[in-house]
Amino acid sequence: MWRDLPFDLLANIFYFLSPDSLACARSTCRQWQNCAKTRPLSHSKHYPDWFMALPNRSNTQFCYAHNPISKNWYSIPIDFLPGVGVGGVKPLGSVKSLILFRTTSLNTYPHLLLCNPFTKEYKQLPKLNMSRTNPAVGLIALDDDDDDDDDDDHSFSSSFPSFKVYVAGGMSDSPTSGCSAYESTLEMYDSHYDTWQIVGSLPMEFAVRLTVWTPNDNVYCNGVMYWITSARAYSLMGFDISSNTWRELRVPMASELEFASIVLRNQKLTLVGGTCGDCASVWELGQGDTWVLVGKVPFELKKKFLGEKGSWVSTKCVSSNGAIYLYRDLESGMIIWKEKEEEEKGKWEWFWNEGCSSVRGRKVPNLQIKGVIFPPNLSPSCFF
Repeated sequence: MWRDLPFDLLANIFYFLSPDSLACARSTCRQWQNCAKTRPLSHSKHYPDWFMALPNRSNTQFCYAHNPISKNWYSIPIDFLPGVGVGGVKPLGSVKSLILFRTTSLNTYPHLLLCNPFTKEYKQLPKLNMSRTNPAVGLIALDDDDDDDDDDDHSFSSSFPSFKVYVAGGMSDSPTSGCSAYESTLEMYDSHYDTWQIVGSLPMEFAVRLTVWTPNDNVYCNGVMYWITSARAYSLMGFDISSNTWRELRVPMASELEFASIVLRNQKLTLVGGTCGDCASVWELGQGDTWVLVGKVPFELKKKFLGEKGSWVSTKCVSSNGAIYLYRDLESGMIIWKEKEEEEKGKWEWFWNEGCSSVRGRKVPNLQIKGVIFPPNLSPSCFF
């Protein structure tokens, strides 16, 4: 009976499956696979985003995805990306269901590429106008017309991704001396035009700090692209896109923090940081550039997360709509600060989530990772 269902009816059933369940359904028979391919589906409006653990260094050909509903971990091959296995791929962030990587090959300047690890599609972005190594990269996912579609529109997953990439600082070869020098220009890539353009400059002091002291934690908030830097003490470098101006913003307890990350929470710039012997804290930027304490990791979760080491060093942070994740490596567990369900909207609660030590009973290596939160998608994109 299931084999004889019309494509439209079958696609409507598939629409309500979770991404991992849909993957199993696609492998059942050729008809179901063809149905899933010819009826692009979106799950982002029905299921929470997944946590993707991407290796910081490409000494592995897998990344690992966590389903927050079933609590299962999955290994996803990334061996199709150029540079994997030879030390040339580094994750930067996500745009909807796509992930931005920086790739380098021997004796070449880095390139940026966007990929969907579930469909194995990828596209290398054009070369920058200025060849530069180790620049700060900022990513802005823009709203598009599909965001306003109702739940009956199943075409969201194949929509064209609207995004911009900003690249600041870095080292480039001087045309006069032939030596490397800090690059004081800012470039922007627009996905709709598929081109880079130089859109501004930055003070040389900012160029140095963004090149040497920026781990590429960036947040776009209220028209400003922020990067966090750790030169001497933590601070924020901000670029106002409309006025084409730069500013520096201090952070609370800057010289005492063992780690600090910036994320977006409730559309506000948020700082997460921890000091030696204390629980990690969460601050939001308020009026007048004043930081307001809005949360603190419970002592029990701090103890479980840090263990005997007791230090927040090497802790990282990433956020999604309604959740903030603190993590260290693949095997260690995560601390999650999550907004409650509809009936208690606005209230946040702390949770513990186990890390990934094995997938389907097979042990996996413990990796230093970059965490990305995104909605998994099994449908092709017209971007590629």
